[in-house]
Formats: sequence, structure tokens, C-alpha cells
Amino acid sequence: MPDQQKSLTAATAFRFVLILGIANGFADLTYEGARSVTGQFLGYLGANAAIIGFTAGLGELLGYALRSLSGYLGDKTGRYWLVTIIGYSVNMLAVPALALAGSWPLAAGLIVAERTGRAIRKPSTDA
Repeated sequence: MPDQQKSLTAATAFRFVLILGIANGFADLTYEGARSVTGQFLGYLGANAAIIGFTAGLGELLGYALRSLSGYLGDKTGRYWLVTIIGYSVNMLAVPALALAGSWPLAAGLIVAERTGRAIRKPSTDA
């Protein structure tokens, strides 16, 4: 019986890792797809070049700054899955909401939120 339980646990763990890998792949696809058109999208909504550059820079700044913080929190609390799920949730809300953004300030906020979500989840998925 212990061997059967061990194999069930291994199969469950493999299935979980596989599903998480697929989810991460789709999240990266949406991230790359959304990231490649953000400048043009903001321009279409009426933002000028300075606003587009500021939005991109702010997103990157917050993204890299929050990676340290979320990595520290994940290590300190040991709740890597919670941190990862929060990051994925922010991404899953921000990227599709970009399609509904009708003004550049809203779109800029969602772009920064998307970068924030990626920053929150990235250290925990790499741990």
C-alpha cells in the first residue's frame, strides 16, 4: 500500500507541475503579446511619446523593485504559492482589461499593474 500511495503522490505532483508549467507558458504568451503592442496601443488612445516612455519606465522600475520585495516576503513567510497566485491573479485581471480600456490613463495603469503582477509572481516561480 505505501508504494501505491507514493506513486499516486508522485503522479499528482507531476500533474501539478505540468499544469503550472502550462499556465506559466500561457501567462508568458499573454505577457509577450500585450507587451509588444503597449506603445502603439497607448498612442492609439491619445498618449504622447513622453507618456508612453514614462509608463514603460515606471512599469519596469516597479517590476524590478517589487521582485526583491516579493522574493523576500516569499522567503520570510514560506508562502510561495500564495505569492505566486497573487501575481498570476493580477496578470489575469490586468491583461484582458487592457482590451476594455478606452483611455490612455486607464491603459497606462493596467500596463503598470501587469508589470507589477509579473514582478510579484516571478521570484516565487523561480524558487
